[in-house]
Amino acid sequence: MLEGPLSDATPDLLTQLLGENVPSTAAEMRTLLERFGSLLNSGLPEVGAFHEAVPVCDGVLADVVVPQGPGPHPVLVYLHGGGWICGSPRTHRKVGYRFAEAGFLVLNVDYRLAPEHPFPTPFDDCVAAIRWAHEECGRWGGDSARLAVGGDSAGANLSAAAAVALAGDPARPKAALLVYGVFDFAAFGAMPMPELAQGLAISGDAGEKLVELMVGSYLGSDRGEDLLSDPRVSPLQAAAKLPPSHVAVGSADVLVGQSESLVKALATAGVPHEHFVDDGMPHGYIQMEFLDPARPAIDRMVDFLRRTF
Repeated sequence: MLEGPLSDATPDLLTQLLGENVPSTAAEMRTLLERFGSLLNSGLPEVGAFHEAVPVCDGVLADVVVPQGPGPHPVLVYLHGGGWICGSPRTHRKVGYRFAEAGFLVLNVDYRLAPEHPFPTPFDDCVAAIRWAHEECGRWGGDSARLAVGGDSAGANLSAAAAVALAGDPARPKAALLVYGVFDFAAFGAMPMPELAQGLAISGDAGEKLVELMVGSYLGSDRGEDLLSDPRVSPLQAAAKLPPSHVAVGSADVLVGQSESLVKALATAGVPHEHFVDDGMPHGYIQMEFLDPARPAIDRMVDFLRRTF
């Protein structure tokens, strides 16, 4: 367990939480992230209302966080991170509350997880959730004409993939927040496994197994070129279909190159975008409010959405 006050923690919080107990199953990873999330989600800001576990479609729920004040409110569909195998609206509750505090109706989606539900189920769930949000957000004072999608890590991958899939759809998001995501699985898989593991602050065989646990659970062990180039998996392949996008990552994150590649593709396609690399920040930092850049990173996203709608 983490010793001392959270405010004294270092960016290497994952290592402190893990100790020598690196998860080897999805269930263990879920337990870890729930414990991690409990440290990061205290002191929630005031919002107008909170509705937990609202049914979206078969097997899919969403927490609805309503801002204070009268609507209509701009809408953010938030897709949590967790390596496609863990995470929930509970582990990312404070992030959702921060956007609601800023005036956004937030629908924090509890999509189904691998390995019980491998690709394409999580992707399909997220597309369905965005369509549902577009149709139903008015129940809580939301404005469907000002709907964005956003997420971190695996949620950024799913946000980008879903936004691409909805190009031309009435529910197409007007903007995307893409925070330290995987956008090109072919390039991600080509990275040396020890380098990927080190990016998770876990070295050696255990770290490599953890990376494979996440990716293998979502995409399977036999990942051919056709799968890795599918825009539902690697949205970089269809970056021209993305809406205006805000891309953020920490410089200490192994996924910094993924963000750079996406930004280049957006620039080539002429898609309006912003790109921020927060110096020294690790994977997951926007949830770590004891780190100085965390709140400004969210404030930048809020400002981007306000300017884009």
